[in-house]
Amino acid sequence: MKDLTKGNEAKLILLFSLPMLAGNVFQQLYNMVDSVIVGQFVGKQALAAVGQSFPVIFISIALVMGFGMAGNILIAQYFGAGRRDKVRAAIDTTMFVMNWFALGVTVLGILLAPAILRLMGTPADVIAPATLYLRIIFAGSIVSFGYNALSAILRGLGDSRTPLYALIISTVVNIILDSVFVIVFKWGVAGVGIATVIAQAVAYVWTIRYLNKRNPEYRVHFRSLKFDREIFRETFRIGLPSGAQQTLIAAGLATLTAVVNQFGTNPAAAYSAVGKLDSFVVMPAMNIGMAVSTFTGQNLGAGKGERVNRGLVAALAMAMAITLTLSGSLLAFGSALVSLFTPDAEVIRIGAEYFHIVAFGYIFQTIMFVVSSV
Repeated sequence: MKDLTKGNEAKLILLFSLPMLAGNVFQQLYNMVDSVIVGQFVGKQALAAVGQSFPVIFISIALVMGFGMAGNILIAQYFGAGRRDKVRAAIDTTMFVMNWFALGVTVLGILLAPAILRLMGTPADVIAPATLYLRIIFAGSIVSFGYNALSAILRGLGDSRTPLYALIISTVVNIILDSVFVIVFKWGVAGVGIATVIAQAVAYVWTIRYLNKRNPEYRVHFRSLKFDREIFRETFRIGLPSGAQQTLIAAGLATLTAVVNQFGTNPAAAYSAVGKLDSFVVMPAMNIGMAVSTFTGQNLGAGKGERVNRGLVAALAMAMAITLTLSGSLLAFGSALVSLFTPDAEVIRIGAEYFHIVAFGYIFQTIMFVVSSV
């Protein structure tokens, strides 16, 4: 567990965010591998199917992301203030609510997947594989939500390394299973979906075993989780604006996907490919934002508000430097990167054109992520 209330602000935020940055590189890698394998070994319809699923999944977890961030903030504040009883209650409440959210998303997602895809104008030759992929991913919501809740808890306690280790293990499992299920067994998008759920389950189990073994004071007992109404109300108050923001972003992505779908399978496949690469630019700013959120929570809990201002300036500088470097790389090597996903020349051309249009916009996303996290 890491105390972020003492020491150089920039160094603390950088060192705390590095494991999360590395973790999300691995997370994006295994998401990207899904698309690379189906695009190269199944076809552009399968590539488009995986891409169609992203905004739907994003919408389903948007409010939950806000709740997870709020849980992280409260745990960090209680930890910084030395209120161990409140930390325990916040952990229980976070896990309790996440489990019920996951159950609701699983049921609704499986039932509504075809209708949502039709509403988005998904091309006719893509609806069937996209529906299958979505239903498999929704069936694994309990492990996906559970891992994200545990990651938020550990970050609140000052531990950003354990989620990284879990993601490294999960990524290796996903890549191996993708190769076996799709290339060897020829399961298509179903193989990719099953591999993803199994990999997420591995990360979930590994993380919870680590938390329970290394931090017995805060072990998670699923049969005796205690719901604290006061903490839930505070979590809801903090998390609703962030969750609403994420929901609006997700709705925007779904709307853009619906617009792209009107132009057929080639643009839909290209949009799927660039979405994976897009995440590599966006995620560092999000991770630095999560780091500065924990930093801010602990320092507010300790009554050290002046450190928060210096932390914000340092976080913005770091995030902007990374964003400018990565967006420049996409501009320079866009065509080569899109070709990793598909050999189709038209899909590659459309994907490269996308980066020339959106590159400048990454700057504003970076500022938004960091400032809103504080």
